[in-house]
Amino acid sequence: MSDFSDKALLPAGMCDVLPNDASSEAASMEQLIACFSALGYERVKPPLIEFEESLLSGSGAAMSAQTFRIMDPVSQRMMGVRADMTLQVARIATTRLKKAPRPLRLCYSGQVLRVRGTQIRPERQFGQVGSELIGSSSPQADAEIILMALEALNSLKISKLSIDLALPTLVPAIIDDLNLDTETMTSLKAALDRKDEAAVTKLSDKLGEPATSHLLAMLRCTGPAEAAFAALEMLDLQDKAMDERASLGAVIEKIRAGAPDLSLTVDPVESRGLEYHKGVTFTIFAGGNRGELGRGGRYLAGGNGDEGEPAVGMTLYMDTILRAVPPTPSGKRLYLPTGTSSDEARQLRAEGWITVDGLTQQTDVGNAAKRLGCTHFLSDGKIASTN
Repeated sequence: MSDFSDKALLPAGMCDVLPNDASSEAASMEQLIACFSALGYERVKPPLIEFEESLLSGSGAAMSAQTFRIMDPVSQRMMGVRADMTLQVARIATTRLKKAPRPLRLCYSGQVLRVRGTQIRPERQFGQVGSELIGSSSPQADAEIILMALEALNSLKISKLSIDLALPTLVPAIIDDLNLDTETMTSLKAALDRKDEAAVTKLSDKLGEPATSHLLAMLRCTGPAEAAFAALEMLDLQDKAMDERASLGAVIEKIRAGAPDLSLTVDPVESRGLEYHKGVTFTIFAGGNRGELGRGGRYLAGGNGDEGEPAVGMTLYMDTILRAVPPTPSGKRLYLPTGTSSDEARQLRAEGWITVDGLTQQTDVGNAAKRLGCTHFLSDGKIASTN
């Protein structure tokens, strides 16, 4: 392999983002942030690296396996490179902005780095754009975040959007009193994630008949939101599980009020990738596109376990979004032959042109313009097309 090839080789999951895609990503990120800002969300900018104990404390422990760790040469303490920005924003809200009025609305954008990719998302570094609503437990807050995500994605002209709702706290509410061992819990979680009724049935000796019956029924309560929730309402659940179910119903109602035609589905046993969430969660998809555009849900900001402020947020993934955004025509690029005055160039830019200066005298200005990717060129004071 040549020296040049060695220098061009990047680690798995990393890539160079070239001009057109880099411009599209930057413009899309700012458009999303503009939508959030229009609804009262204020922008924050957390650091790329934090001390390990703050980055991975409390709910942050869910991202521990995906976090790169490095030693700080100044303090000699371990630091982590962020693998997700949600919990950083939650830390800001509960420390630096602890005394700010609630509910607190924050938004953010930036790059994250993960130890490994997945089959669906092999990238290990990618951009995130998101928002957090902290200090409210109202179902209206959940709906606000979801409806805002839809509005922001629609502003990018992404079509065929759908939302899949989940309730990762419902299964624990049913089985918490069973004192299941770790092996059984792991097997049960895997079976539910695979929607494997036979595997759940095999665990019935440890689960007992009532829990097994409820879990099998919940596996069938999957599909369009209204039908799935109606089936879920038929189950005779205990108090805690009934409360979780009621919260899901309230969120569905609020979403439908704002987006009656939205493709909305429910999966009450889904828990993959939702480890730190404490209520209704959601995943956003666009028809015809691989992978999820984003996800989010309810969690506790700050603290450990069941402590902390009620919060709901979302994270949008720029790598997936860029695959779903319709291609946009490039701007009008105007080649200016050498000798064009600065005043004339400024005036042309003020009129909306992207100007590219010719640094040397050219005998064929039109050909030089085309070679540099310009759509037009200036010749004898007049603008001509390169086509």
